[in-house]
Amino acid sequence: MQNPPGEEPETTLSVTPPKKWAAGVPAVVHALEYSLEQTSPRKTGVDLLAMNQVGGIDCPGCAWADPAPGRRHRNEYCENGAKHINDEATTRRITADFFREHSVADLAARSDMWLNQQGRLTEPMIKQPGSEHYEPISWNDALGVLAQELKALDSPDEAVFYTSGRASNEAAFVLQLFARAFGTNNLPDCSNMCHESSGFALSETLGTGKGTVSLTDLHHADLIFLVGQNPGSNHPRQLSALEEAKRNGCRIVAVNPLPEAGLRRFKNPQKPSGVLGRGTQIADRFLHIKPGGDLALFQALNLLLLEAEDAAPGTVLDHDFIDAHTTGFEEFARHVRTVDWDDVRTATGLTRAEIEKVRDEVLDSERVIVCWAMGITQHKHGVPTVREIVNFLMLRGNLGRAGTGACPVRGHSNVQGDRTMGIWEQMPDTFLDAVQREFGFDPPRPHGLDSVDSIKAMREGRVKVFLALAGNFVRAAPDSEATEQAMRSCRLTAHISTKLNRSHTVCGDTALILPTLGRTERDMQADGEQFVTVENSMSEVHTSQGRLEPASPLLLSEVAILCRLARRTVDGEADIPWDTFEGDYGTIRDRISRIVPGFHDFNARVTRPGGFQLPNPVNEGVFNNKVGKALFTCNEHVVPRAPEGHLLLQTLRSHDQWNTIPYTDNDRYRGIHGSRHVVLVNPADLTELGLAQGDRVDLVSVWGDGSERRAENFEVVPYPAAKGSAAAYYPETNVLVPLDSVADISNQPTSKGIVVRLEPLLDRTQPATA
Repeated sequence: MQNPPGEEPETTLSVTPPKKWAAGVPAVVHALEYSLEQTSPRKTGVDLLAMNQVGGIDCPGCAWADPAPGRRHRNEYCENGAKHINDEATTRRITADFFREHSVADLAARSDMWLNQQGRLTEPMIKQPGSEHYEPISWNDALGVLAQELKALDSPDEAVFYTSGRASNEAAFVLQLFARAFGTNNLPDCSNMCHESSGFALSETLGTGKGTVSLTDLHHADLIFLVGQNPGSNHPRQLSALEEAKRNGCRIVAVNPLPEAGLRRFKNPQKPSGVLGRGTQIADRFLHIKPGGDLALFQALNLLLLEAEDAAPGTVLDHDFIDAHTTGFEEFARHVRTVDWDDVRTATGLTRAEIEKVRDEVLDSERVIVCWAMGITQHKHGVPTVREIVNFLMLRGNLGRAGTGACPVRGHSNVQGDRTMGIWEQMPDTFLDAVQREFGFDPPRPHGLDSVDSIKAMREGRVKVFLALAGNFVRAAPDSEATEQAMRSCRLTAHISTKLNRSHTVCGDTALILPTLGRTERDMQADGEQFVTVENSMSEVHTSQGRLEPASPLLLSEVAILCRLARRTVDGEADIPWDTFEGDYGTIRDRISRIVPGFHDFNARVTRPGGFQLPNPVNEGVFNNKVGKALFTCNEHVVPRAPEGHLLLQTLRSHDQWNTIPYTDNDRYRGIHGSRHVVLVNPADLTELGLAQGDRVDLVSVWGDGSERRAENFEVVPYPAAKGSAAAYYPETNVLVPLDSVADISNQPTSKGIVVRLEPLLDRTQPATA
């Protein structure tokens, strides 16, 4: 067994030119190197050969859809997925001795990478009030402590139940059922911080919070937009779908403040052309847009389409679709004709000629898809931007037809499934009514707390117990100091986790670590071996079943932990068979099938090869919103601005990182090696600011109330970022995002539009922070 790493490594930054292509042989080499460093060759082989296969292990790393059974490669995974699954399967173990050696304060001073590298959690641990160390506790006593704190609350709304997207459908359903039987809708989740703006915008305009495309649609589109996303690092298997689309004649427009390697060229390591040849060019056109300028871009495109229709009536817009399936077109058309081209240029950094060339691409295309990610949603105007994308798709009838549609690209493997299962603080009455009919109790109806409001409530003493099902809430949330203060204000914090992370070091008076099975491990219960299910970003539901022996005999599954807690807390208050649920997950799926639309015959359908596709009403011409039709919207013209001497900062993920956890200090596609405390800035901006490569600065965010937040000691790196912008890695820069800086309507943190100044350090010889 490998020993966990000891002290933090020394870091020295080196910078090389950004890569011009993604994947290829280096991706295979890096994936295997990391995997074999973490675990044995046998476990590596078992995991990788079962990964994303029918009846195998669903990759926890992202929510990208799998090809249909029979069309999957034997190695159906990407570099980051291989690293993630073997990071979970590591042979490193954390025992009680580790916690005796390291105090909570010691652990809190460690880096995210160091904490993750210590290995798998193996037994329940508790930090008692006044203690500086975690110590072992039995499962019976741990769940007793948690149940006692919950039952002692003055109101169920003094508890918060957070969920990460790595939880299965079964665990998510059980958690929301427990929370509502307990009496609260306080069910924040990671969607609150990544795609909440997509959900609000799509629900309002189309009547569904989900995307409308399938892999087959992507393969047969004429034109695909990739907006505010970096598939090369964040969802690499999307590149395979784009490669197939290119082979079928599709053209691709990339819209991003940074020129990313994955948007340029893809060397598919599963094909000879990706190993020996030049690979496949991905983007035919790259729009080097300023952060937050996407709303202005799509408003300008929509204006140009209207003007093209004026010039050739009946040849540009899809009037049959608009007349039959939409409402609000006339008002929208009047509004979009007020677009000011000077404002568009200021907002986007693009010329009218550049945008007109994109308009011409649209006019030459019968089937158009727009894909987007957090580069769109994490802005104050994230909801209006997604609504404007929907306007764009509707003008030419690019909804509900093969090869067309809206494609929000989600991150966690089951983040969409969690919502489907009821993990939302605002579930509609139709869902709650179904829960009432099935289980004989009336769920609470008032809306609960989302992630941002949960932080505020904890800080103000209105929430006293925080329970997290997976995830790393402290590092995923904005305004790091405020979030940590909030967590430390709780009477009890508890985390159901596989590995150590920063959230375990930010404790309430009492803190619990409840170690759970990973996705890779066999799950044996009273009625035999179990499987779980997940829903990917294209609404396909399928199984996932681990192959490895558990990392410790003391681990419980997520479902078992929640069912045992529920028995200790709410047993007898509703007709819910917690014992049966724990012993046989099929009984959970039976109940889901009677509550959640589209899940009829759940147990039978999900075991078919590839599982099943949930219905998408948009593709049937049904719009379940307030107006019963697809809704054109009028969105305010927004021009993001930074004061003189300031830049607009976007936080981003390095290539060698999953969610909040970096695997190394490298970001080889961007040419960054040995440090994460870097800020990427356009060379012209550096000249204007009097800065040069290697200078060290504090990043200081400036908020509207006059307050400032500081991320210390970052090294300046010239990089082809859009003029007037900068970029730096999260979670290190989450401290800069004010808790009150949220998207209109969705309340999602605005991590992509932070006004910052770069304050030079007086001692420029000081090494960057590890």
